[in-house]
Amino acid sequence: MAEEIKIGQITHYFGRIGVGIIELTAELKVGDTIHIVGGGRDFTQKVDSMQIEHENVETAAAGEAIGLKFDQVVKEGDVVYKIVE
Repeated sequence: MAEEIKIGQITHYFGRIGVGIIELTAELKVGDTIHIVGGGRDFTQKVDSMQIEHENVETAAAGEAIGLKFDQVVKEGDVVYKIVE
């Protein structure tokens, strides 16, 4: 059974380009699967790529803010969990 760890929350969403900013409270890597929950939203997606200050990164640490392209609309305050197998 997969476990979920809270890793941050959405602080901004750019609707025109479908990119959200996540303030991380735990590490996140490309290839991880995340679960987004809030305001009626509840979906999972794989992290294909992420950016810090417009630079692609493979890993981001707690305390960093990352940009991530989302498959669905997210809103400020949505909580992000990492699924751990």
